[in-house]
Amino acid sequence: MAGKREIEKFFAIGDIHGNLSHLEQLLEKIKPALNPEKDTLVFLGDYIDRGPASKGVVDFILRLRKDLPHVVCLKGNHEDMLLDWVLNGKNYDLYLYNGGAATITSYSQNGEFKLPQEHLDFFTSLLLYYETEKYIFVHAGIRGGIPLEEQDPHDLIWIRDEFILSPHDYGKTVVFGHTPLQRVFIAPNKIGIDTGAVYGGTLTCLELPAQRFYSI
Repeated sequence: MAGKREIEKFFAIGDIHGNLSHLEQLLEKIKPALNPEKDTLVFLGDYIDRGPASKGVVDFILRLRKDLPHVVCLKGNHEDMLLDWVLNGKNYDLYLYNGGAATITSYSQNGEFKLPQEHLDFFTSLLLYYETEKYIFVHAGIRGGIPLEEQDPHDLIWIRDEFILSPHDYGKTVVFGHTPLQRVFIAPNKIGIDTGAVYGGTLTCLELPAQRFYSI
């Protein structure tokens, strides 16, 4: 198609969880391979909670989106829990149980939680999935036998074993995070890249189609 932008490569980054130093180092590591004009950088969600610098991570990504023309940001279950509390006043205890206190501290000024409008706009704009010709990028996974556009949003950000252990052929390679593992998970139809950065593991980036991995 005339005028259609040809994408060379995709770089998918797993769950950051407030680990700003890991993110900064990882971006430096992939920079030599990343063509800003053609390649797409995909964040799989869970930018916040548990780690020490949730606000710093979001600030970093917002700056990155101004510098790079092709950045895709997906929603994780942790962003969903934050929004459920901030916008709806619901499930505060659930949010705290899942590491929300670290984010509240990160956004606190003089003991008061303050979420900048730009950050709230970022959280509310996050996508549930990103589909290309050969890949489906999603935070947690998808349920077999259901068209992508009909998937339950809860599954897209929360599903685990029903997706990971399923032999279902999704027609494309599914790249996901959410479930922390000691090493990258590779199956014929899916690749999991949450390698537990917030639990003492690494922060991982997957380059496609070369299926090359970078980690910090």
